[in-house]
Amino acid sequence: MGHLETWKVLEEMIADFRRKGMDVPPQIMSDLKSAKTTIKILDVEPTCEESLQKIDQYLMNVESYLVSEGQKKRGFKYIDPWLNRLEEAGKEKDAQDKREMRFVSGVPRPQKWIRVAVSQEMPTAKLKTLATAMKLSCETQKDGSLLVYGEDQSIKDFVKKMASEYGKKTGKYRKKVHNC
Repeated sequence: MGHLETWKVLEEMIADFRRKGMDVPPQIMSDLKSAKTTIKILDVEPTCEESLQKIDQYLMNVESYLVSEGQKKRGFKYIDPWLNRLEEAGKEKDAQDKREMRFVSGVPRPQKWIRVAVSQEMPTAKLKTLATAMKLSCETQKDGSLLVYGEDQSIKDFVKKMASEYGKKTGKYRKKVHNC
């Protein structure tokens, strides 16, 4: 289920309610905010079943209120397009599945990190040896890439060294340096 997409539709619905002069109780706004926060938590810890249940509960509370109030005050013609959008949003995959995760847990705040795609020319063992020699830490990610992190200058030196040693052979290397 597309929790984030559903949340976005519900947020738009609330904005439309307010434009039309309809009130939204504080508890509904609180549930919408809690859903967004819990979605962010789920992005970091995707295996947490409790978070999924909480998100579903929050979104259902908001959706139930908005649909019933919209139907009472504006009728079926008003609420039907919203229901269609909510149904489509529920079918979408969450943004976590569509994009690369940008937040990396476990990396100390002041450190920089880079995610390197492993290939035949740049195998994991050689990359780990190079990272260790440059006093960097590294971890293998779920997708098979290697997360290398440490001091900013060390990361830059690692990229240069990696490019000079392995990049000349194939011209292939992918880097992504992010602030934590």
